[in-house]
Amino acid sequence: MGPPPKAALAEFTKETGIKVNWSVVDWDSLQTKISTSASSNSYFADATDVDWSRVGQLGKLGWFIPLQNYDSVLNTTALKTSMPQLSSFTYNGDIVGLPFDSEFLVTTVNTKMFTDAGITTMPTTIDEYTQDLQTIKSKGIVQYPLNIPFAAAEGLSTYWYQTTAAFGGTILDGSGKPQFGDPSSPGYKAAQWMVDAMKNGLVPPGNINVTDGQGQATLMAQGKVASTYGDYSGNVGALYEVPASSTVVGQVQYLPTPGETGVGPNLSNPDGIGIPKQAKYPQAAAEFIKWFTDPANQADFAGASGPDKVMSGYFLPSQVSGLQTLTTKGVLIQGAKITQMLQDSSKPVFPDGAPSWYPDFSSAVYTNLHAAAAGTETVDAAINAIVAKANQLAAGGS
Repeated sequence: MGPPPKAALAEFTKETGIKVNWSVVDWDSLQTKISTSASSNSYFADATDVDWSRVGQLGKLGWFIPLQNYDSVLNTTALKTSMPQLSSFTYNGDIVGLPFDSEFLVTTVNTKMFTDAGITTMPTTIDEYTQDLQTIKSKGIVQYPLNIPFAAAEGLSTYWYQTTAAFGGTILDGSGKPQFGDPSSPGYKAAQWMVDAMKNGLVPPGNINVTDGQGQATLMAQGKVASTYGDYSGNVGALYEVPASSTVVGQVQYLPTPGETGVGPNLSNPDGIGIPKQAKYPQAAAEFIKWFTDPANQADFAGASGPDKVMSGYFLPSQVSGLQTLTTKGVLIQGAKITQMLQDSSKPVFPDGAPSWYPDFSSAVYTNLHAAAAGTETVDAAINAIVAKANQLAAGGS
């Protein structure tokens, strides 16, 4: 994601006297910089991106300043109602960062393909959804109708979390204990459903090495699949409705995520912004965070006031009123639907917060689910391996 427009940053400096130097760092390098800076007690930034999945780790280690310490600027108590995903950035009562976007997992469908297959009522349960995909395949609309990114990467983990939630379950309890080991559990059934979709020909064989972003751009956006069950909010307007990147303009819509007995939740996947403990100017950083997460500014970054104020790669404000502004102005495609899902069904992946050992856990998830889809181990073996790793990590192992 690019920086805010120069004119916007200049206006912020004029209003506050605070000059901003914006640096773009890739995700992996940023995590290294954060840990290196914290462990060596050295400065590298006054404010930085905070990934939702790292909140537990950062909070436990105390590497970021709790933002409620700056409530005279940020008023985090009031934000709890206007930022539905704020809980994803809270650890033991401390706010590690403020969400600056409102990304969450959604289901997208190519409505033309569904219609061409004779499907007149959209599915609300996973069984109906699966049957519709089989119908699309059997009628030759598309050979492989479902996009699941089975590459051994983070996108596979989050896809499984979303599917588990739709089956009515959670991944870990408040103590970090796995909730998916029993074959009757939602997490187990979600893994089985995903692997079966690959084995039964609903998912392209090549998806064994396809990541989430690749599948969205090269399959869903190119009309090679009919649906992505765990897609990203904002992709309809940012990808599928853009002629330069899509051959399915006007065909893709968000579908309330089919669950086991009805519509399921949509798990949060946002980015946040926080203040590292080595910050030289934490008060100034708090002022910048307030400005950067202001709903009117975020609406402008997403295109509410024309291209001159757009922030490249930014699509969904983290505050509800910002989304409502975009929707009212007709800038956010299917904005009313996205806003409603954010308010009503967007939930954190881990209700009690991501554990500090999340990176190791996620690695076990995507490594074993990838192996199950590739046929080198059974679903049962994959789940047992993930359970064992979670129990080991929760007990303090590595």
